[in-house]
Formats: sequence, structure tokens, C-alpha cells
Amino acid sequence: MIIADTNIISYLLFPTKYSDTVDALYRLDSNWAAPMLWKSEFRNVLALYLRKKIITLEKALQIQDTAESIMLNNEFDISSSRVLALVNESSCSAYDCEFIALANHLDTPLITQDKKVLMEFPTSAISVADYVFSQQT
Repeated sequence: MIIADTNIISYLLFPTKYSDTVDALYRLDSNWAAPMLWKSEFRNVLALYLRKKIITLEKALQIQDTAESIMLNNEFDISSSRVLALVNESSCSAYDCEFIALANHLDTPLITQDKKVLMEFPTSAISVADYVFSQQT
């Protein structure tokens, strides 16, 4: 199991420069988890694509259903005290700290491309490419 931040989930479902690496990640480990927050953040990604007329409402609903099926039974409620303790020791947002708190709670890595999170939590967070490389060697 890995913790996937919302951007990683997005890279799996939308074509981006990270999509090939994220596809490889998913092939290595398709058991992805995230805090409940991921769903709201993902809806904001879909909202951006809708407003820019990159996708239709029908396509947005289809992508949301796919994302929810990937994350089914792997969404977790995170303790506020854990999140706020991480906020207190970093400059990361409470949103980012939810993902770190879950990674720490489940003792599994957070996969992210967020440079700030990677820098501030090097023992909990790892980039997609680094994780994929480490699993293939």
C-alpha cells in the first residue's frame, strides 16, 4: 500500500508529464490510500478542467467515478491533533499534513511530486520516480 496525494491520483487519470511514471507506479502497487480530503481536492481539479472546457460534465463524472473506484475502501479520517502537530513543525499546509499524517499512521510512504512536502518530510514522502526506481532495483 502507498499513500497517493491528490496530484498523483490526477496524474493517473489525466495526461500529464508524470502520467507514464504514475502508470508504472500503479502497476507496481495499485493499493492506494488517502485521507478523505482527497475527494474534495480532486473535485477541484475536475472543476478547473470543466471551467477551462477541457472536459465535459459527463467526462468529469466518469473520471470522478473511476477515481472513487480506485480509492474505494482506502479513504481514512485523520486525527486533527496529528495534522496540527505536523503543521506546527513544518511550513506545509494542513491539507498536505493530512497526507503525511496518514503515511505516518499507516507506516507507508506518501507518493508526491510536491517539492515542499518532499523537502520537509523526507522520511515520509518520496517522489514518484524515486519510488518506482527503488521498487525496480
